[in-house]
Amino acid sequence: MVKELLVELKKSCFSVLPIYILIMILCITPIISLTGFEILSFSLATIFLIIGISLFNYGAEHAMTPIGEIVGRGLTKQGKKNTLLIIVFIFGFVITVAEPDLTVLALQTKSLFNDALLIMLIAVGVATFLLFAVLKIIHKINLIRILSVLYMIAFSLVALICLNGKESLIALSFDSGGVTTGPMTVPFLMALGAGVAKVLAQKSEKDASFGFIAFSSIGPVIIMLLLSLFSKGDNIHYELPNYNIDNNFILSYLHYVWEKIKGVGLAISLLFISYLIVDLLFLHSSKKKIISLLIGIGIAYLGLVLFLAAVDCTYMGIGYKIGCELNDSHISIVLILAFVIGALTVLAEPAIKILTAQVEEMTNGTIKRRSMLIALSIGVGLAILLALLRIKLEFNLLYILIPGYCLCFILSFFIPKIYTAIAFDAGGVASGPLTSSFILPIAIGLCYSHFGTAQAIPSYGFGIVSLVALSPLLSIEILGVISNFMKIRGVKNSIKNIMKEEDKVLISFGE
Repeated sequence: MVKELLVELKKSCFSVLPIYILIMILCITPIISLTGFEILSFSLATIFLIIGISLFNYGAEHAMTPIGEIVGRGLTKQGKKNTLLIIVFIFGFVITVAEPDLTVLALQTKSLFNDALLIMLIAVGVATFLLFAVLKIIHKINLIRILSVLYMIAFSLVALICLNGKESLIALSFDSGGVTTGPMTVPFLMALGAGVAKVLAQKSEKDASFGFIAFSSIGPVIIMLLLSLFSKGDNIHYELPNYNIDNNFILSYLHYVWEKIKGVGLAISLLFISYLIVDLLFLHSSKKKIISLLIGIGIAYLGLVLFLAAVDCTYMGIGYKIGCELNDSHISIVLILAFVIGALTVLAEPAIKILTAQVEEMTNGTIKRRSMLIALSIGVGLAILLALLRIKLEFNLLYILIPGYCLCFILSFFIPKIYTAIAFDAGGVASGPLTSSFILPIAIGLCYSHFGTAQAIPSYGFGIVSLVALSPLLSIEILGVISNFMKIRGVKNSIKNIMKEEDKVLISFGE
């Protein structure tokens, strides 16, 4: 156990330290000026962030992922389709209600929607759309067909919202799709899909297990768009959150740790209690297995608390200050830094490691983990670049989203299905807690400084999470296009070599 934790610690250092080093380098330039206390707080928060990611990754691998796979595979083997659907709905609802990222979104939109009602409605939406993911595997339905219909519905709702003059809520609606697939939901749902697919899908159907995250992402978007359509109007009063960094890091960090202990504890407890009930009724696992899962859950719990507390305590404030100060820099500097920070942030997202590992395992190494990480880093870097460029040039989010999703569906016809399935899942995974708690404050800071008012933030500050969610779709599908091209090229070269060998034989025979 200790050896595995040390391995995870080493991986976390390589993931997080590049962001830290970049910010430290920027501090000795005129671009960003952090005080000595802010640098100290950022340094201490980075240490806790690294420890938190290490513990969470270990716990997720030894608890949340096995629980998801056990539930999916165990219930599917018993042939109880209706029971499987009911259990998936319950787990989807429970995990979404307890997802920390969703709670943050709900609190930021209290002036528009009742926060408790919003969480409940989105949870019902996620749980309902997860049923589509299970039915897709059972009935072997093409993933892209279902998603294309759902996204057509989403953009039809966008058109109605625009006709009703409520455009400022669109960015927030698309951001909701990213925050519901957070650190709690991703490991469990991905493993749940893998468990169901291992029983029902054939070996040739490598894409069968993917799609759970994709449905969990589009569900909240449609729910939020419906709520936006029937909201009271477009006169939004947005209050800027408090991004000040407390002068006493230790006390501030302990305060956030206590807050996360309660919030994350609810999520962990609901998940494990739900599993115990299902196990007692249907699965009947050994006590040794349950104890092992409980230990893993406890380690993941501790890691997530340390991770989220570090992000809320310091990273949000640092991100907001970076955004404010970038407004005074030349646009070329803003765009370069946006790309670099975005690319490096992907490496620090805990769920990215889980996704890339599962993809490499499910495809038997055909799709390499390294290739996916490079594609995701480039994609998210470009997404952050476009998001900040949109603020500086003041253009509509739909100018990117509509062509972007159209291109995604067009590319899906020219690549293997596995790439499309992975791409849509990766969209939800990439927009994790570090993106919403570090990158989003950068956009909000830049937006506030650029417009001089907080009322522009719903239209221009928000939307960055949706672009981060879109970017992996394009980057991984482009990876699929390149792979397809290389495969065709390899076949052509093989044919040419065979023809040359045949020519040599013919010439030799003629002599």
